[in-house]
Amino acid sequence: MKVDLTLSIDIDASQKQVFDSFVNWETQGEWMFGTKVYRTKNNGQGLGGEIVAWTGFWKIGFNDPMVITKWEEPRIVDMKHLGKVVRGTGSMIAEKITDNKTKFIWSETIELPFSIFGRIGWFFIKPFFVIAIKHSLKKFALTFAQKGSI
Repeated sequence: MKVDLTLSIDIDASQKQVFDSFVNWETQGEWMFGTKVYRTKNNGQGLGGEIVAWTGFWKIGFNDPMVITKWEEPRIVDMKHLGKVVRGTGSMIAEKITDNKTKFIWSETIELPFSIFGRIGWFFIKPFFVIAIKHSLKKFALTFAQKGSI
């Protein structure tokens, strides 16, 4: 079973600034809840580039390897999750609203593992997952506000 989740936030920054920031993989851990990202192939840039996101807390977590399946600078990066725990696709999109305002869209289509148990687990995990992603998007938007105040 696949589940779709799409969340967005308006950011006071140009489309290019937002794009450049979300593909700066090493800094993603500063705003994405429980994640640290490493570049693995092609420096994590462009079509076919690869990254690994370690997701978890303290010492409990898992690696989430991904390959870039679409790279349209400065607008969109699509990823395919290649791991054993997370399967599916994801997108990060910077939609220009004005020269200095951008809608950042974070989207995932996740293939739930473990048959009926995966569906039951998602029922309980989804509210916390959504809260964590919303918090992360707000934190991402705040990084631009902080840059503007310096």
